[in-house]
Amino acid sequence: MRRIDVRLAVGLSVLALVAGCGGQQGGATTDDTASEVTCEVTRETRVGIATGNATGVYYAVGNALAGQLSGTTGGKLTGTAAETGASVQNVEQLVGGQYDVAFSLFDTAVNAVEGKGSFTAPQPVQALARIYDNYTQVVVRKDSGITSVAGMRGKRISTGSPKSGTEVIANRLLEAAGLDPAKDVRAQRLDLTKTVEGIKDGSVDGFFWSGGLPTGGLTDLFTTAGDKVTFIDLAPLLPKMAALSPGYQEGTIGRDVYKTAADTPTIVVPNVLLVRKDLDANVACAITRTVFDKRDALAQANPAAKGISLDKARRTLPVPLHRGADKALKDLGAN
Repeated sequence: MRRIDVRLAVGLSVLALVAGCGGQQGGATTDDTASEVTCEVTRETRVGIATGNATGVYYAVGNALAGQLSGTTGGKLTGTAAETGASVQNVEQLVGGQYDVAFSLFDTAVNAVEGKGSFTAPQPVQALARIYDNYTQVVVRKDSGITSVAGMRGKRISTGSPKSGTEVIANRLLEAAGLDPAKDVRAQRLDLTKTVEGIKDGSVDGFFWSGGLPTGGLTDLFTTAGDKVTFIDLAPLLPKMAALSPGYQEGTIGRDVYKTAADTPTIVVPNVLLVRKDLDANVACAITRTVFDKRDALAQANPAAKGISLDKARRTLPVPLHRGADKALKDLGAN
């Protein structure tokens, strides 16, 4: 009898722990599509936010967003941001239920809803909003002899974390330059922290990074080793990239961003915040409102968030807007 009592007590403890970690307090509740969207979160709800590398902008802005949710919902909605490999992994884990909100590059999000690229079938994800733009930042060591993406043949190149949006763009840029990513470069699939370390110690010749401006890891690199590295001009590859997706657009990394000698032409890709399409509409609405109501606070975490704008918020197609986000954006006056 005593052994049975102990087992029962342990079992009840486990059940209590599970309930405390999720259950009725989780954010990933099924949406009642027949109900009115009020944007009011009426019970305690926690949401997990999938971001990116710890020295990247997704991580900084995601943590700031998580910290703002409670104040905008009377303490009912709280968030926790997690470091991840970024876009592709974020979508996979969002769909798998590990997270409730995910940062993603637009091209990866389009692939997800269309079941293309890294996805073998359409994924049940929708957008909260288009947010700031990511800048493709390709950096090489000056002593590597690399002056273009085509010149990376045979070199040690970091293409980003596995299953990241950076890796998707890196491989497409290599192909646009006439290279086979699997054969023609010595690919190092590293996160940004390890990439910067590799550039500094000479074990990496160059790297691709897609992130907002400025990205902390690159600020560190150009501050401590700016005389050893340089950006690559991506303008010649834009026509081929734009043919793959209209999400690839012309952009410039200004000389003031990392205190470089000159501006650098590059390729820009929008970011979107994604959720599962069955996320509770009021939770989705509250998160979306927080993004725009607290934009200035997010921008304090990283200036890239200044690019969050109601003028572009609805430009997510072919990724559909979640109905909760649609309500929030209407209330905020987004066209």
